[in-house]
Amino acid sequence: MKWELGEYEIDTDSRRLDIDKLFFLLSNSYWAKERPRATVEESIKHSLNFGIYKRKEQIGFARVITDKAVFSWLMDVIIEDSYRGEGLGKWLVQTILEHPDVKLTSIGLATKDAHTLYEKYGFEHKEMMRRPRP
Repeated sequence: MKWELGEYEIDTDSRRLDIDKLFFLLSNSYWAKERPRATVEESIKHSLNFGIYKRKEQIGFARVITDKAVFSWLMDVIIEDSYRGEGLGKWLVQTILEHPDVKLTSIGLATKDAHTLYEKYGFEHKEMMRRPRP
């Protein structure tokens, strides 16, 4: 699926993703800076991916893991630094929440720094348990 906003486009076609750029963006984030490239590549294979592009250049990304009926998990939402502040992250999140495989599910996410952004879209602080990666 594709969405357009001026010169920007969101696309769920994983074949279009620039893995080098994506790995660079994620390796500069606080949550995925130590994630190996092979893990990034494998995670993409098993996710609903949303690339955001300016013309042909990838400038952001997010992915969702979902059963399409009950639960989804939003992950790796990132916009290149030079494009932040233009509303692209908001557009990306809104697009994801309206996607037919996601919109009727309960959606979880973990963030240390973007609580106000996600609260605007109905996310609430809830306690949860998790089993860390072995």
